[in-house]
Amino acid sequence: MDRVRFIAHQGKQILLADLTNCGAEEVVKIVSEVPHIVTAQPHKSVLILSDLTGAQFSRAAVTRMKEVAVFDRPFVKKSAMVGAESLPDVFYQALKIFARREFPRFKTQEEALDWLVREDV
Repeated sequence: MDRVRFIAHQGKQILLADLTNCGAEEVVKIVSEVPHIVTAQPHKSVLILSDLTGAQFSRAAVTRMKEVAVFDRPFVKKSAMVGAESLPDVFYQALKIFARREFPRFKTQEEALDWLVREDV
């Protein structure tokens, strides 16, 4: 199964970064795939859902997440997270500050997907 892939929701394409139950080293590898896909898209067009459920995070994993979030920022329209309770709050805050953008957290993928496709947000 490809961990970084486009899925469809209500007729929109959403890039899913599936980090569920990954160790910290695997998080680094998967997150590093994201820029290759995102930067091939038009500016301000990509909707991204990151599912962090059960993932483990090291300082290196969070550093890579921050780098990718900054690098892909021009291409991202909206992004959301599910399972962010596995990401320590200090890392979550550092990610938001470093990337200078919000990463709203949702309890389920369905809630996050519905929010991502809404035009009024």
